[in-house]
Amino acid sequence: MRRVHQPLTMGRPIGYGPAIIRGTSVETIRYVLGLRRGFWVTDTLIPQSAGGTRGAVRHVQVDEEQAGQRLDRFLSRLLENVPKSRIFRLVRRGEVRVNGKRASPEQRLQLNDDVRVPPVSLEPRTESATPRLPSKLLESVQQSILQEDPRLLVINKPAGIAVHGGSGVSFGIIEALRALRPDESLELVHRLDRDTSGCLLISRKPSSLRTTHALLREGEFEKGYLALVRGKWNLGKKRIDAPLRTDLRVGGERTVRVHASGKSAVTEFKPVQFFGNRATLLEVSLFTGRTHQIRVHAEHAGHPVAGDEKYGDEAFNESMRGLGLERMFLHAHRVAFEWPQGGEFAVNAPLPPELAAVLDSLADKRTHRMPDSRPSRRTKS
Repeated sequence: MRRVHQPLTMGRPIGYGPAIIRGTSVETIRYVLGLRRGFWVTDTLIPQSAGGTRGAVRHVQVDEEQAGQRLDRFLSRLLENVPKSRIFRLVRRGEVRVNGKRASPEQRLQLNDDVRVPPVSLEPRTESATPRLPSKLLESVQQSILQEDPRLLVINKPAGIAVHGGSGVSFGIIEALRALRPDESLELVHRLDRDTSGCLLISRKPSSLRTTHALLREGEFEKGYLALVRGKWNLGKKRIDAPLRTDLRVGGERTVRVHASGKSAVTEFKPVQFFGNRATLLEVSLFTGRTHQIRVHAEHAGHPVAGDEKYGDEAFNESMRGLGLERMFLHAHRVAFEWPQGGEFAVNAPLPPELAAVLDSLADKRTHRMPDSRPSRRTKS
């Protein structure tokens, strides 16, 4: 048993007698012994957990870089190996305080706020508990870095790699980058579908993450895509404003559909190159960011994206495979915005060689005439 002196900050005595307080992973038994010279004098018994470590209470002052962050994200960075579920419990129990008061996980921190961070017992991480990322993934992500500055990284994301782990995927782009750059605070600015390639922005500072997220919310973020679709696009420059339901399940699999009760979704399509009646290369601009938005709006317009196994056309996809298309033809080729502090940010990702080769084959006059582009039965999801 050791004696701990704690400053008297409460408005009234808490009384005498034993009180049992359950900590996050150890049980602390406090015996309030009395009030001496403005301090509560307490004896604290802390059973030692095998291999566990527990630090002292910390008071962290919020600096300019951290100001504006949510409390739960602030704590996640301070307590790197602590599960988010446990961080939420700490906050709900009042063990985390902001300026001496209880707070919610969603509370936004202000400059010079004082955050009380309680001691947390942790079991030491074993090497087997730390997932090993494949060296080929790390190498692929490293080679995909298109541009970087003090605020952002730009990745030319390869198709077939998820942007983050989850839903049966252990790791993705962000986990690989954090392994490659363990001393940086890296976060996804936005997301791309697993089978979509192209520009993916990663923030290197909490302040740049907050700024870019605000720009996304305000519609000040330009995102341009290239998509190859079935048939000849005769709609000219066309804006499709059709709400999407993103919470539907078909056979247990998430499926997005145009539906009146869905969330607002706006996409603009503009033809770039025609390949007779076979296919059309479109430039696509997003004004909202719903799941599978481009793919579903293209299918809704009667021109599904080439290689899309979920919303596409089976016969068209088969004909495209004959030209060497082994993936979905959707590429995020441009991102641009204006920093609020001044200065334009713009980046372009070149079309991957495997997609450029398909366009070359379509343009080649020697290519055999492909099957009629009339709609066929869609692959069921």
